[in-house]
Amino acid sequence: MATNPALAGITVMVIDDSNTIRKSAEIFLLQAGAKVMLAEDGFDALAKINDCRPDIVFCDILMPRLDGYQTCSLLKKNAKFSATPVIMLSSKDGLFDQARGRLAGSNEYLVKPFTKDALLKVVAAYISGEK
Repeated sequence: MATNPALAGITVMVIDDSNTIRKSAEIFLLQAGAKVMLAEDGFDALAKINDCRPDIVFCDILMPRLDGYQTCSLLKKNAKFSATPVIMLSSKDGLFDQARGRLAGSNEYLVKPFTKDALLKVVAAYISGEK
């Protein structure tokens, strides 16, 4: 698959305690030309985020130590990252989880397992300013 010119040079952070999800997202994003930073949980993400300054963040909801809602809320309260889009990842597609994600400051909700097309479509929409 050729790189997507719209995604070339952007940095995406993927926060998920599942190695499979992290690796899948990394492969899809790298193939599209994006730079990828991976984090295993919210604490790991907070330790790395200043160094990579992502253009968009994907954050799992159910994680040990610091869950996705807490992680998203902390990012949105930080002046450096308040405008960074945060996309919540979950295996549940319930309205309650989506509403709770919005309250924490998330911009979007993507159900796992996601397809390559679904992931790249969300990234492209935010990077192009359509969202």
